[in-house]
Amino acid sequence: MRHPRIFESGELIVGSSFELSPDGAGHVGRVLRMTTGDTLTLFNGKGGQYQATIEQTTKKSVTVQIDEFQDINSESPLKIHLGQAISRGEKMDFTIQKSVELGVTTITPLFSERCGVKLSGERLEKKVQQWQKIVISACEQSGRNFVPQVLAPKQLKDWAAEQTTELKLNLHPRAKYSINTLPEPTNGVRLLIGPEGGLSADEISMTEQFNFEETLLGPRVLRTETAALTAITALQCRFGDLG
Repeated sequence: MRHPRIFESGELIVGSSFELSPDGAGHVGRVLRMTTGDTLTLFNGKGGQYQATIEQTTKKSVTVQIDEFQDINSESPLKIHLGQAISRGEKMDFTIQKSVELGVTTITPLFSERCGVKLSGERLEKKVQQWQKIVISACEQSGRNFVPQVLAPKQLKDWAAEQTTELKLNLHPRAKYSINTLPEPTNGVRLLIGPEGGLSADEISMTEQFNFEETLLGPRVLRTETAALTAITALQCRFGDLG
């Protein structure tokens, strides 16, 4: 029997019983068809995880008892804030999912000149909610007990201008320095990934004004989703917990 991990946003108390959220109950009861006596892992994004046992299942609800708290931390020592220009369709979903699996701590979707995605108002709010659900699902799958946040989308210039002590990086195929030659970041990394059409010359100049370091991944031009995941992996290998 598979031992699933389920995110529950509320307070979790050892010894207590409660009903899983509709999403959690649907996954446990209808998808996995778990039943009384089966065990699962719960986490609420505040650190650590909880072992629980199913007490009762119905067509619409699942009641569990929390048996034990486990102080497990799978977070990387490297904090990465990903500024990702919004890509079309499933590419953005894929980038968010895999970046969370690789240890990204914060994600800001960005609008840029060549973004190609037009979202605003209620449609944009729903898209952000969808992205946050993808983040949670990636945490459930990868064993992370802290849940990265998808921040409100911003214009690229507004995000680049934010005051921060993070090491600011912008990928560029003609950069002089590679990730292997970067100084060790003391307050995390702010990683900018451009859209499918790349950043414009004006945008590249603008990032230089805000002290972004142009960084080389290799001699080949990568797709936006490939660039993001390659850069995150390289940073985790150099400064984080991938060996």
